Amino acid sequence: MGQLNLNTVQKFYGTFEVLKGIELEVKNGEFVVFVGPSGCGKSTLLRMIAGLDETSSGDILIDGKRVNDLPPVKRGIAMVFQSYALYPHMTVFENIAFPLRVEKMPEEKLKAKVEHAARILHLDQRLQQKPGMLSGGQRQRVAIGRAIVREPKIFLFDEPLSNLDAALRADMRIELAKLHRQLQATMIYVTHDQVEAMTMADRIVVLNAGEIAQTGAPLELYHKPANIFVAGFIGNPKMNFLAVTCTAVSDVGVEVDYKGQAVVVPVRPHAGLVGRTLTLGVRPEHILLGAGDLSLSVTPTVIERLGAHTVAYAAIGGEGENYCAMLPGTVAIRPEEQVLTGIRAADCHLFDEAGIALERRVELTDIDMELLDPAAA
Repeated sequence: MGQLNLNTVQKFYGTFEVLKGIELEVKNGEFVVFVGPSGCGKSTLLRMIAGLDETSSGDILIDGKRVNDLPPVKRGIAMVFQSYALYPHMTVFENIAFPLRVEKMPEEKLKAKVEHAARILHLDQRLQQKPGMLSGGQRQRVAIGRAIVREPKIFLFDEPLSNLDAALRADMRIELAKLHRQLQATMIYVTHDQVEAMTMADRIVVLNAGEIAQTGAPLELYHKPANIFVAGFIGNPKMNFLAVTCTAVSDVGVEVDYKGQAVVVPVRPHAGLVGRTLTLGVRPEHILLGAGDLSLSVTPTVIERLGAHTVAYAAIGGEGENYCAMLPGTVAIRPEEQVLTGIRAADCHLFDEAGIALERRVELTDIDMELLDPAAA
């Protein structure tokens, strides 16, 4: 088993509150990713679960047992760090075997465990080599192998791919996803890279300033962000935000005005919206060339051609925010030449003055629902 419960967990450094009453349940076998900007508390929270940092208040439970006062070796966890932390004078075999030797495990059993982990990680042909002979990805797999042989209840990963180049990061994301399916183990993974979070997680926990901004399946956060912070953090390039005024509400949705253009956004309204300044959000990949329910004529200042996509950036009036559109890779647009872009009402998000999202009325297929909530499938 590997169930984790965090009950009103707080962390103070002096009088500064780093974590503000975190409540979270991680089910056995889940792959949960903590993501958020630098300084949000994600690594601190992981270190508290591991027992490397003390908990100021609240309870950390693993399989129902309070572990606040237990040392790391007694918690049933194994942690993989950003740095490989391998012993350069030892072979791959000895690096993986090290925690078992500390436990004085019999040699025959130790050898079987190391060889099993090496097969899982495709390191069985490298066991007699030393770390200096390995690539960065292979070294990280050795570090993961050292965690596997301990057979922990919970694996903890603290930005383990940060030191790898882009190609190796992509390869290792695939390897870690396969490893999770193979081991069926509980894994908690910290990253600032939302691509890692979106591609590997069963559930994502978005942290902001020491609090959980939203928890959910990757596509739930993408399609139904709970607030403007999550909407802007999940998605690359980030969501566009436009200041609009609410002019009417109805059973169909909320009518807003943007510089004289009216558009009805299919969201569920609440009282007191009419006359208020709201925020309209639309993702760059949902912007079209040509007119839409809402049309904006913009002059791109920067154009990035990525092959499959062309990303265009433009400044809108004096708002200071870039307006970004992700368009097909073959579009014939140029910097400093005006272009008409369109937004469909169905693709829009709407946020109230407090930054809380109004619930979208989106039509979802059965497959969409399964992707939004894999646990319910």
